[in-house]
Amino acid sequence: MASLAYYEILFALVCFVFLYFICTFDRRLLQEWPVVGMLPNLLLNVHRVHDFATDQLERARGTLLFKGPSFTNMKMLVTADPANVRYVTSTNFQNFPKGPQFRKIFDVLGDGIFNTDGDSWHSQRKLAQLHMGHRGFQQFSVKSTLDKVEKGLIPYLEQICQPGLVVDLQDLFQRLTFDTTCILVNGYDPICLSIELPEVPFAKAMHDLEETIITRHALPECFWKLQKWLMIGQEKKYREAWATVDHILARYINEKREELRFGIISKEEGEGVDLLTSYLKNDGIMGVKCDDKFLRDTMLTLMAAGQDTVSSVLTWFLWVVSTHPIVEARIREELEASIPKEGNNRRIFSMEQVSKLVYLHSAICESLRLYPPIPFEEKEPHQSDILPSGHHVHPKLRLLFSIYAMGRMKSIWGEDCLEFKPERWITKEGMIRHEPSFKFFAFNAGPRTCLGKDMAFTQTKLVAAAIIHNYQVRVVEGHRVFPSVSMVLNMEHGLMVNITKRWT
Repeated sequence: MASLAYYEILFALVCFVFLYFICTFDRRLLQEWPVVGMLPNLLLNVHRVHDFATDQLERARGTLLFKGPSFTNMKMLVTADPANVRYVTSTNFQNFPKGPQFRKIFDVLGDGIFNTDGDSWHSQRKLAQLHMGHRGFQQFSVKSTLDKVEKGLIPYLEQICQPGLVVDLQDLFQRLTFDTTCILVNGYDPICLSIELPEVPFAKAMHDLEETIITRHALPECFWKLQKWLMIGQEKKYREAWATVDHILARYINEKREELRFGIISKEEGEGVDLLTSYLKNDGIMGVKCDDKFLRDTMLTLMAAGQDTVSSVLTWFLWVVSTHPIVEARIREELEASIPKEGNNRRIFSMEQVSKLVYLHSAICESLRLYPPIPFEEKEPHQSDILPSGHHVHPKLRLLFSIYAMGRMKSIWGEDCLEFKPERWITKEGMIRHEPSFKFFAFNAGPRTCLGKDMAFTQTKLVAAAIIHNYQVRVVEGHRVFPSVSMVLNMEHGLMVNITKRWT
């Protein structure tokens, strides 16, 4: 009887503790629970994880320690402190590599530039810089974008410019940038953007890979590894997508080698070649051997870097401009002022024209501040260290930068940080205000600064200028816009809009 009474008391105590946590639980606050740590708060706010992180970091003055379940290694220091960003990405860069955990999660990228550190990363970056910085490639990038706008985007928009027709602008931008990225990286156009809006296996596979990678970030490693071992759930889809991507990239590489072998592509140095051709033509340069494995990892990494990031920038930019009529009007005034007086109203703008537009550039920067395409960045310290914020880090503690939160911190951008104000990027002299990269972190910072930054700006300007000048974009009434939980900051339900012509 005494034993039974003991268990009754123990059960009552457990129930009391459970009820206490239930009654005092506030999903808005980051609380540490026994055994499960802070995971319940994360799961309850997963639909708004970026805003949740922003709220918590604001309360914690820029840096906090997130603890997962005690039986896992799910512990990370989350920060939005510019001083920490500068220290990790520049001052003590060598001590903060991507690390082995990053390679585990992004294993599909193999030994590409995103996954590597040290000498391998350094040689790959120099090589990529050589190819991407070539004047011919930059001209090829502009020409490919303009061709896709003129022959793919505009014809589709002309067809759906009818009263009552609704289009998902995010889907259109994802198709456009997938096509242009394939053209620039591999030299092939999958024609994802066409009147029929076909499902392209390569594009779907890339999306499935990205979806699984974000799931791996949210779950303890033992959970997703069990799925991987059993080949079930998201990990099964991941493996199938991996096989699809490998098959398609192998075909591209083999076909490109054949084209070069039989002289279909000139081996002479020339302008306007894709990166795969450029790498193959310069095989062995800087001591890098371009075998199939190296090319596969490099091409996939470059695809991942370029395809969804620019479409994300375009989607959020067109949405925020369409919901701010004064900003939209100023951009149109600037665009119209760049058109020769004898020119037609309808037009596609050149790189020379958009590169001079200060207000357009500032509006894109402001959109990037609030809606960065990559909402977070992670590192792993090689050795124990102390950050400028005073927080201790060690090799088993992952470091996560919330780029999304950085753009919304009052301590960084002032009391009006949540307002969309392109003017904050313009100096009194009417020039573009340049903010340090450890404050405006949308393109990373330090030695790992994004190599495609200028290309991304140019592509965004060319596409956005053509749409804003020629069409009226209005979000469908009642359509909810909020970020999805993904590696790239997409919109959860797309961007459903009505489009009408501005010129007849």
